[in-house]
Amino acid sequence: MGNLEIPTNCDMMNANSQGLSKTEMVEEYHHLIARRLIILGVCIVGIVIFVGLLSIASYPDITIQKTYEIILNHLMGKTYPKSSYEWWADRYIWNTAMPHAVVAILAGASLAICGTLMQALMGNPLADPYSTGISSGACFGAVSAIVVGAYFAGFNGESGLILNAFLGSLIPAAIIIVLAGRIRMTPATLILLGTAISYFFNSMITYLMVTANVEKLKDAYIWQIGHLDGMTWGSVPVMAVVTIVGSVFIMTMSSKLNVIANGDNTAISLGVDIQKFRTVCLILMALMTSAVVAYTGIIGFVGLVAPHLVRIVIGSDNKFVIPISMVAGAFVLLLSDYISMQLSTIPIGVVTSLIGSPLFFILIVWQSRRTGAIY
Repeated sequence: MGNLEIPTNCDMMNANSQGLSKTEMVEEYHHLIARRLIILGVCIVGIVIFVGLLSIASYPDITIQKTYEIILNHLMGKTYPKSSYEWWADRYIWNTAMPHAVVAILAGASLAICGTLMQALMGNPLADPYSTGISSGACFGAVSAIVVGAYFAGFNGESGLILNAFLGSLIPAAIIIVLAGRIRMTPATLILLGTAISYFFNSMITYLMVTANVEKLKDAYIWQIGHLDGMTWGSVPVMAVVTIVGSVFIMTMSSKLNVIANGDNTAISLGVDIQKFRTVCLILMALMTSAVVAYTGIIGFVGLVAPHLVRIVIGSDNKFVIPISMVAGAFVLLLSDYISMQLSTIPIGVVTSLIGSPLFFILIVWQSRRTGAIY
């Protein structure tokens, strides 16, 4: 066995819990590695394919091969004669399709990693980035701007709407963070607080939408169900910085998340400050989710389904679940975006729900039949 890789502690515990022999444990570990590489490879290939398909959708008179050629040439600094076929294709792809695709990748990755974090913290497969009421706060901020023109920071137009949504999303986060320092914040407490906050903001949103005229009501509704329309390169920097920095930080915490998955008492006995750790994670998740929701609206199911699917396929070791969930989330949102573009009357938030809800249902039924549990 000198040339064999040593399974991680999390993998070893999973194998031990199944009563496997040492040889079987090594074989199961290698099968896990293979599944991890396969799902990672499939998602990466899918991302590359759908970036090309989105580019074709923005400039139909082009082949998939030519699309990738133009993208690579642009990255290498190649230019074309003005008003030529390639010049127009390059212009449309890089000013329309690419920012759209980059935002979809960032949003999908960010929502997926936040979903992974929430599920690990709460030990609950039904948790997602919106469980703390962040989405309801963001929606209230955006709807306030759309319906009554109430801008928190005095900005108007699109920038004011984005800032309103961002500040609105921080209100539920601030409430929970303040309470975390005053009460014992268990997973059940987090879910209950998030539910209460969501109901409050949803009631305010309903009141605003009831008083809105038809045009404003339509704009508010489209924002509420999520969209990627009109994304530009200006939508990328904030989302990219928050997503990259937050993702790196969360990946460094994967070992602690594995410990917490074994229960609070176990984590405390191993020296983890549960209250402080959960507070830091909530702050980070609030910032990452807010940075996405402020630009895209509320896109559901990505942060719920992607990490849940990945965990079923590759196991529960967060060292692997976190990065692979990010790639899976990006792939799912790109796929949904492409379908939404082909069915131009259906917003992306509807597509993710149409894909996510039956998929999640199938995953739960399959997992419960296989193991008798869903987590």
